[in-house]
Amino acid sequence: MNQTRLWAAAAIIATLVIAGFVLSVPHTRDVPKTPAPPSAFAGAPSVTIRDAFKRGMHTLTGSIIAPDACSIVSARASRGDNASSTRDILVEVSLSEDTGVCLELPTRMTFETTLAAPANLPIAVTINGAAASTSAP
Repeated sequence: MNQTRLWAAAAIIATLVIAGFVLSVPHTRDVPKTPAPPSAFAGAPSVTIRDAFKRGMHTLTGSIIAPDACSIVSARASRGDNASSTRDILVEVSLSEDTGVCLELPTRMTFETTLAAPANLPIAVTINGAAASTSAP
């Protein structure tokens, strides 16, 4: 008889512990949903760019916020005509997104390009063909 009482008490205690656990754990439907953070690419992308001019050569270095660390950034500089028909430096940044498995955490990516051109030319930047806003570091 003593052993039967012990098993009954153990079963009652185990049932109470399991019932308390099930009732105390929040369910996914009970947790409020938080809105997704705004995309890093909402609106015009922003590029930080720096121009170092020495002996007729512009060394253009910059950075852009990519959607993840697996993205590939490359840049190419050329001389072009802008809307006001004055000469400028056009920096074409290519940002390709990786299709593999990668943590979608916005990451600052850097690029560098060089170009032979006169000093004090304005700089225009495009990202994948679209105009981008620029800022100096």
